[in-house]
This record gives sequence, structure tokens and C-alpha cells, in this order.
Amino acid sequence: MKSGTTSIVLLLYLFGVIAGIAPRSASANRSVLLVTTAQGQDAAATKSKPPVQPVPYSHKKHLALGLRCQQCHPNPEPGDRMTLPAVSKCMACHASISKDTAPIQKLAGFAESGTAIPWARVYVLPGWVYWNHRSHLEAQMTCEMCHGQVAEMDVMSKVTNVTSMAGCIECHRKNDASIGCRYCHADK
Repeated sequence: MKSGTTSIVLLLYLFGVIAGIAPRSASANRSVLLVTTAQGQDAAATKSKPPVQPVPYSHKKHLALGLRCQQCHPNPEPGDRMTLPAVSKCMACHASISKDTAPIQKLAGFAESGTAIPWARVYVLPGWVYWNHRSHLEAQMTCEMCHGQVAEMDVMSKVTNVTSMAGCIECHRKNDASIGCRYCHADK
């Protein structure tokens, strides 16, 4: 990386720390690599250890059966987030499939008690960032563009930097979308 580019990246990172949008240091669960976007390379790349989930779930196995993202992750109004599946959705199949395994029995326990499965979100944006899945899907973005090759994941983990400002800006630039501050940070 050129010295001028390094300085710019460092200044942007320090601004992010001061503004509370960048980590002060890499934690044990995540490493942050800063690279230049000036030459069209990837911006801040973030990889994280998968969060512990209440029930093991393999996207790879379920998508191989022909399920599609929107079947389990509906996008209700106002379209800002794809929701997590209701336990009844899971139990529609698992009332008979693998019903004697410990994970499915735990799943059945959630269903019997009427308790939502306490899934740990993998991708989380700060509350002050406006995000809308629907507008991105209408712009022909695919789930894989932001979440990686989910169909190949036995355990869902964060493999892209879509929850970082650098990741959003880089994607918007690549796709000729607005990068104005108020586009994502307006009081929506």
C-alpha cells in the first residue's frame, strides 16, 4: 500500500473509532484488515468466529434440499430486515424428519412452549444505520453478494464486511449507488 493511501485509510479508521463505527482494536473473535479502496481492492475485510446457536443448523444441508432464502427468511413491511424463521416453520418438516435427535427435540421444546428460537444474529448493523433488504433485492442484489456462499456453509459465519461503513461504500461504488451520508444515516 502506498504511504499516502495508508495515511488516508488510517485517518478514516481513526474517524470511525471516534465516531463509534470502527472497533478500537481487533478482538479475539474478529480480525480487521485495512486495505485500500483507491485501486479497486476490497475494503476492510472482516472475518469472525461463528456465534453459538441454540440449535445447530446447516444452510448447506437445507439449501441442498431445494429450500430458498425467502422461504425461511420472509421480508415483512417495511422491508428493512429478512426475519428469522418461526419455530413452526422448522417443525413443519421436523415433526417427522430427524424427530428423535437431540437438536430436533430441543427445537420441539421451543415449539411446545411457544418460545421463539433465540438465534444469534451473524450480521448486525448499528441501530443508527438505515438498511433495507427490499431495496437491495429490488436492485438485483443477491443474498450471496452480502452473505457469501451460504449454500456451502454448514455453520453460518460472517464472511464479508457488509456491516462496516467501508464495505457499504465499496459496494455502493461498484454498483453506482449513492454514497452520500444521508442515504444511510438520515433520520428514517
